[in-house]
Amino acid sequence: MKLPKLFEDRMKELLVDEYDEFAKSYEQPHYSGLRVNTLKIAPEDFEKITPYEIKRIPWIENGYYYDSKDQPARHPHYHAGLYYIQEPSAMIPANLLPIKPGDKVLDLCAAPGGKSTELAAKLKGEGVLISNDISNSRAKALLKNIELFGVRNAIVMSESPAKLSTYFPGFFDKILVDAPCSGEGMFRKSPSIMKNWEQYGVEYYNKLQKEIILFAAAMLKPGGSMLYSTCTFSPEENEGTIAFLLKEHPEFRVVNPLDYKNLGAKGISYEGFSPGHPEWVDGPRELKNCIRIWPHKIKGEGHFITLLKKEEVSPVAGIQANLGKESKLSSEAYEFFDKLSIPIDNSRIDVREDRLYLVPKEIPSVKGLRILRLGLFLGEMKKNRFEPSQALANALTMNEYKQVINLSGSDPDAIKYLKCETIDVSDQYEDGWQLICVDGYPLGWGKLSGGTLKNKYLPGWRWM
Repeated sequence: MKLPKLFEDRMKELLVDEYDEFAKSYEQPHYSGLRVNTLKIAPEDFEKITPYEIKRIPWIENGYYYDSKDQPARHPHYHAGLYYIQEPSAMIPANLLPIKPGDKVLDLCAAPGGKSTELAAKLKGEGVLISNDISNSRAKALLKNIELFGVRNAIVMSESPAKLSTYFPGFFDKILVDAPCSGEGMFRKSPSIMKNWEQYGVEYYNKLQKEIILFAAAMLKPGGSMLYSTCTFSPEENEGTIAFLLKEHPEFRVVNPLDYKNLGAKGISYEGFSPGHPEWVDGPRELKNCIRIWPHKIKGEGHFITLLKKEEVSPVAGIQANLGKESKLSSEAYEFFDKLSIPIDNSRIDVREDRLYLVPKEIPSVKGLRILRLGLFLGEMKKNRFEPSQALANALTMNEYKQVINLSGSDPDAIKYLKCETIDVSDQYEDGWQLICVDGYPLGWGKLSGGTLKNKYLPGWRWM
């Protein structure tokens, strides 16, 4: 791989004696990884059912390497939301943000959703996750991944950080800022990024990063934690951005994210993780608590991670929760919900043009924001009928709905269903909505009538 000369010269200056080893890493292929969705399945159970040869990633409890010749995105388990295809180093930021169930969490630059889906898994269905991306087209990919993963407590938005900061001052317990960057750490995985780097350079992105991190800081509660990450090596975009924040907001301090982890648990190892370099930006000593990921030290691409703690300075008035009134539903909607074994709180149902959403608890008014999804999309009331959504199917377990057709992952009917084709079913099933599953994990809906099953898999998600 031929690297840009300006990049090579800069890295030689930074790495000195390590540069040759760093350069050799570009002669190696990049590593392929997948991350198990712990909302649906435990890693040890996934290991038992996956047909692929996988190997644990040392620093991620639910992360695995797989052989690049395999195609795990072409398996029904992927369409059941059991895992996310993700570069191994890119799994680190969401893993190191210390989230606990019940937190209010913001993923500010979230598309396409790899980090948001892990944040949601750590919330375990409690609290609220707001996943935002300023690009509306990219936010649509984010929405699909949120729904595919079966996340019940997320709001998906497409807004500027500036506007969000006026709605959510001091609101969030935890914030992830995976900032847009020059992408130097991804040159090996995606060589096309080098053209973008040559066109825009470091300064363009550094200006954006400084703007974004200040808006994020304003939305974090005192006592809350914010994780800033990039996939670049540039000191200006990394330690430089953090030094800028510390100067503008002295109530923040840099902490070591590994201090919040149970080191040694489940064979986890952070060998190869390197500290930050305050001397590269003439910054404060606490920048050593930042983490740098180098491709010549671990089996992954380049990343930078900083965990920041916002000190308690003075009490901040809480934002009033946006609690709704009970919504009027159709009789068929009530009848359908009776077949679910999950509680549906009517006061949290928001009806918009006959589309039903289960809104997370304790959110402020979001009127005026560009929202792609306000909580879990339950389904649509069409005249007196009710049609459950694809998102609801993915958010359920097989035992949470009374009428189920469970297919084997090796059954050709599983692929036929995902292609929106008709599948044959025996006469043992009752008429009405059936939850179609693969190996016990929901894929979508079908409606059985007179021995004919109408395929209701979302056409936009069709297996191609």
